[in-house]
Amino acid sequence: MPGRFFVPGIAISLDRHLSGERTMDPDTATTPTFDVDHRGLGWITFDAPDRSVNVLTEAVMRRLAAVVEEARAAAEAGLVQAVVVHSAKAGSFIAGADVDAIAELEDPLEAETKVRLGQAIYLDLETLPVPTVAAIHGTCMGGGTELALACTHRVVSDSSRTRIGLPEVQLGILPAWGGTTRLPRLVGLQAALDLLLTGKTINSRKAKRIGFAGHVFPTELFLEQVGDFAATTPDLPHGSSRKKRPLGTRLLDDTLPGRRIVLATARKRVMKRTNGHYPAPLRILEILRDHLGSSVEESLDAEARAAGELVVSSVCKNLIHVYRLHEAARKGRGAPDDVEPRTVEAVGVLGAGVMGGGIAQLAAYNGIRVRMKDIRHEAVASGLHHARELFDTAVERHKLTRREADQAMERIAGGVDYHGFAAADVVVEAVVERMDVKRAVLKEVEAEVADDAVIATNTSSLSVNEMARAMAHPRRFCGMHFFNPVHRMPLVEVVRGGDSSDRAVATVYSLALTMGKVPVIVGDGPGFLVNRILGPYLNEAGFLLGDGATIQEIDEAARDFGLPMGPLRLIDEVGIDVSRHAGASLHEALGPRMAPSPALVALGQSDRLGRKNGRGFYLYEGGKEKGADENVYADLGAAVPAERGGVDAEMIRRRLVAQMINEAARVLDEGIVTRAADVDLAMIMGTGFPPFRGGLLRFADTLHPRGVLDRMSELQDAHGDRFEPAPLLERLAREDRSFYDAFPG
Repeated sequence: MPGRFFVPGIAISLDRHLSGERTMDPDTATTPTFDVDHRGLGWITFDAPDRSVNVLTEAVMRRLAAVVEEARAAAEAGLVQAVVVHSAKAGSFIAGADVDAIAELEDPLEAETKVRLGQAIYLDLETLPVPTVAAIHGTCMGGGTELALACTHRVVSDSSRTRIGLPEVQLGILPAWGGTTRLPRLVGLQAALDLLLTGKTINSRKAKRIGFAGHVFPTELFLEQVGDFAATTPDLPHGSSRKKRPLGTRLLDDTLPGRRIVLATARKRVMKRTNGHYPAPLRILEILRDHLGSSVEESLDAEARAAGELVVSSVCKNLIHVYRLHEAARKGRGAPDDVEPRTVEAVGVLGAGVMGGGIAQLAAYNGIRVRMKDIRHEAVASGLHHARELFDTAVERHKLTRREADQAMERIAGGVDYHGFAAADVVVEAVVERMDVKRAVLKEVEAEVADDAVIATNTSSLSVNEMARAMAHPRRFCGMHFFNPVHRMPLVEVVRGGDSSDRAVATVYSLALTMGKVPVIVGDGPGFLVNRILGPYLNEAGFLLGDGATIQEIDEAARDFGLPMGPLRLIDEVGIDVSRHAGASLHEALGPRMAPSPALVALGQSDRLGRKNGRGFYLYEGGKEKGADENVYADLGAAVPAERGGVDAEMIRRRLVAQMINEAARVLDEGIVTRAADVDLAMIMGTGFPPFRGGLLRFADTLHPRGVLDRMSELQDAHGDRFEPAPLLERLAREDRSFYDAFPG
């Protein structure tokens, strides 16, 4: 049941923004270094010898403090006229702080003390008696961005690898080495909030446009032009690095009434997006409200106090846990280390519908040549049009230039024959969800591709093993289940069939990473992982309707728990017809406990399809949801009582979440996945399960399996055998073990 819904912008976009790598020697560091060239320019160079990127560990920060003192002495002696801070790493400036060190902090006072030490080092850099230039080429995140803010000037390379951001909020903390304080003073309140409250990154063009960087230099001549610019900085007037903003912007950013409007509006948006579950963005807004007009020192003091409290919170620890899961997936292979995935330069896509067009667009976006095939020319044209629309949207949102979008679109071709498929390294089948059609298509395409090409199916509900029986060489075959919409949903379930080779799985896993997705290896089984767990959750929403809960009560309870949308709204997004089909498949495969609720059966017999025809549990106009449709109860008929409302929100949440935990236990017991972490990563990336809770099973472990078992037993007594506890729950409770203890990794 792929669903078109949004994951909150928390803890899902940390890829390559921070580093959890550890130094070989935690007590000493040889980086950064300080040198003076023949022009009297001082160069502070970061180049960690045991890492692929520069990370601000405690040892590196101590070394930086010493280097800044060297620079101060050289400046006071008249030996340097300006200081440049740069990296010798290819494609990386500074990746941020050491996440493992952050995770280990348990004492708020200790955390605050460490923050203040970092602030003091950056203040020393800021107060050097000569101009300083941050020369940013490549990744510049977190503490690296804050270091750049402490410099007099910032210049960036025009490389596509140059990305700048403050992702701390995605770990449940805030930029506390001066980022919260200095960024609004440099670029203005509104532009700063766009980065501070989301953790998103910007490219070189936007960095210059908002006033973060004063110049963009070509990558090929970067250090040469940095040096030339640095040599001119002693003659530049004070404040020349700041960009002049339009009058209207300044009225909002620089006046007390204007700032109040901006901050109040931002707070409303944060509350709407997070429902108050994430304290870090609210603390950022408080600091800016209270200290944007005061001294830098007062604002830094507030940063340190807030950081000390946030870093030891359960939200921070859970978000770091999610970050580690994400990083493990990004660095994984999906197969043993000695198995090399096939290099993928060309992909064939069978089926040019919304999914096929979306897969083709995503592959082309990431530099891969694509050939789409369908049985009708009109379908191919529709798939190409869908891809073009997605590229146009990327241009509108400044993710691509028009030229880049046009070049990417040129990588996609299509037709009604297999022309070009012989060159495909991977073929992704995305035709209609019918086993007979898929088997016929797979058998046909196998004869058209190279002997070592990998073939994958995008099925969301059909058996990969059964499909493989139609193939002469099933070892080359596995599942590659994207979620809809392809360009937004980060998860890909890589389905290992009984005959799938390690190389086939590793190739599809690697392709998912290349396409910017988060892959999770799952076994073949009804609904695979995510849809298997979603099935009883959505079905329970139908039973709640039958017990008299209203649409609003059910969905609000789920949102209050932290989910991006309620289960009934999700059914509308997925499509009522699609949900009915998926529910019937799970019922057929898994038996009576998956029997569809009477309310959902009645809904499936109506003419309502959800968002796609504007009528479901909610009404839609112009693609926008307009509120719950009270007339839907009439279509549900005798399946729901005439008197509705007043059902306890806590009981609604308990029933919905219990069904997910119980089904996850069955999935683990059956070996669909082998690690609790896989369940949690997949549910966060595929459904938007609230990251601040750390994942479904990490949340379950806070209740302990004994507590979950007690809840399931109570619900079984009250509502029947669909709440029968999974055997694994009973075993874990008996053995006094948590999910993560029993299924580590």
